[in-house]
Amino acid sequence: MLNSSNWKGILESLLFAAGDEGLSLKQVCSVLEIGEREAMEVIEELKVDYEEDSNRGIYMIEIADTFQLVTKKSNADYLKKLVESPNVSFLSQAALETLAIVAYKQPITRMEIEQIRGVKTERPIQTLTSKGLVKEVGRAEGTGRAYLFGTTKEFLDYFGLKGIDELPPLPENIEEEFMQDEADLFFEKFQETIESKE
Repeated sequence: MLNSSNWKGILESLLFAAGDEGLSLKQVCSVLEIGEREAMEVIEELKVDYEEDSNRGIYMIEIADTFQLVTKKSNADYLKKLVESPNVSFLSQAALETLAIVAYKQPITRMEIEQIRGVKTERPIQTLTSKGLVKEVGRAEGTGRAYLFGTTKEFLDYFGLKGIDELPPLPENIEEEFMQDEADLFFEKFQETIESKE
């Protein structure tokens, strides 16, 4: 078991690094090598710190059994200015990966995205939808009729594309890489495209 007098600081770093994905109680216990009761105490103490200090710009929420850091609503006007500023990159790695998959594989269901990424994708999809880069484009056939996601005109504008056909071609063996969840090359290629457009 790790010994630390700064569990809150470590937890804050972990939550920041986790971004949109957040951390489950199980993950916190595993990384800190402490029990659930101790982990919840650290989580609650950090949450109280955020709530009691009016000078902090972030706070912690729990959603879908994960804990994550979010910005305070009172600062929304300033955040909106930042997002609307030209040449500001505002996508987390999780959102970027999800966006790359949607761009190349659309229309695609959330479950199919999660099979490719290997992790839950609910939050990144919410982020991309709220920023107008991804939208629901229909329903899949079969049981449950899951929502299909695709990119928007705003996506094209953001990356300086006239159409989806301007995305760089992927290697011929990309399908095999998808099946093996080895999409590093896929994401790197998309990142290169973004950087070349900036």
